Amino acid sequence: MTDSPHSQDTQRKLPKNEEAMKIEQLMTRPVQSCQPQDTINRAAQIMWEADVGCVPVVDADNRVVGMITDRDIAMAAYTQGRALDGISVESAMAKQVYTCSPGDDVSNAEERMQKFQVRRVPVVDSSAKLVGIVSMNDIALKAAQEKSSHKPEVKLDDVCLTLAQISQHRHESLAAAQ
Repeated sequence: MTDSPHSQDTQRKLPKNEEAMKIEQLMTRPVQSCQPQDTINRAAQIMWEADVGCVPVVDADNRVVGMITDRDIAMAAYTQGRALDGISVESAMAKQVYTCSPGDDVSNAEERMQKFQVRRVPVVDSSAKLVGIVSMNDIALKAAQEKSSHKPEVKLDDVCLTLAQISQHRHESLAAAQ
């Protein structure tokens, strides 16, 4: 995946710190997942029941092989013109997945979100097995909690920067046509 034309203008390196908050302190676990052979109806059901907008797709060994969002489901239903129970997760999921580890700094997840314009990053262990997920929501809520702290581990300015980078239009020609 390539960076958007504007990413070099607005992206800045987030500070690294030995005492920085770790992903494992912030991630959601356990995380609901589905498999490539499941239908997008099943993925939508998981999203509804768990109140989430994204579900990691895992293989039989619980290794992340894709991500499916509520938007992926809507676009698959529209473009394929079939019922949700007739469309596989594999046909609608994003196959390029960007992960982080539980021991990574939160800034690592923010950098991945910025660079790849994603709002959620699966968290995997040393065997590449799914152990959690960290989202922009998790990071923003923690930053809001800590906003009056003298030494916040997650800063609102960094959250704003990450959200701005994620929100960049990927295709300027599509943006201009709208």
